[in-house]
Amino acid sequence: MGHALITAGTSGLGRQVIQKFLESGHSVTTTYHNNAEKARKVREELVSYSHLLHIEQADVTKKEDLTNLVNRAVEHHGGIDYLINNAGPFVFERKKLLDYTDDEWDEMINGNLDAVFHLMKLTVPYMREQQFGRIVNYGFQGANSASGWLYRAAFAAAKSGLVSLTKTIAFEEAENQITSNMVCPGNIVGEMKEASIADSRKVHDDKTPIGRPGTGEDIARTILYLCDKDSDMITGSVFEITGGIDVINRYR
Repeated sequence: MGHALITAGTSGLGRQVIQKFLESGHSVTTTYHNNAEKARKVREELVSYSHLLHIEQADVTKKEDLTNLVNRAVEHHGGIDYLINNAGPFVFERKKLLDYTDDEWDEMINGNLDAVFHLMKLTVPYMREQQFGRIVNYGFQGANSASGWLYRAAFAAAKSGLVSLTKTIAFEEAENQITSNMVCPGNIVGEMKEASIADSRKVHDDKTPIGRPGTGEDIARTILYLCDKDSDMITGSVFEITGGIDVINRYR
């Protein structure tokens, strides 16, 4: 089994991801930003996997934190087989580009694009050495075509840039048996971020064409599939997991 580095796995969309990896027998290093209490609860919930799970505090907008994170991950579990870039700040307030502060813009770019660059620089050498690696980044519906997203300018710009980075590293590292792909979650909100598919089937969602809300498990299952050793033919690809909903235009 391998070792997965999954940022921001103690809450939100990352919660189901770390659980799926642990259930599959992989060791996991994950992070939290500020909510130490939530991280403690997750550790308790997953106590049966305590020998496989390592949790660190980290701010992905800070290069020093990322360097320390990777070093400690390697100390605990050896090299890095899977890099899942789940963390990424988001501005929830609806505001146009000219209303963004410099700090807000910098946080969006640093947290959603620069952080992935730094983590790739830190982890790909381990993947090269073992001639195996899987990288999965997060985007948004329409990111593959660099769609404009009203009121989400900074986030969309960072993620659209990340699409190109995802594909470039896929091309560059294919010779080392390293794949790189992107998943684009649909409108997964509130408790559904950490919910199972079974939970969502109990809830009718008339805004999503398939009739149920998306969940963290929908994302986790896709990521786990992309990380399989026999999924090496899938690289440089962008996958939208939306249930058919138009995520961007519903916010207009």
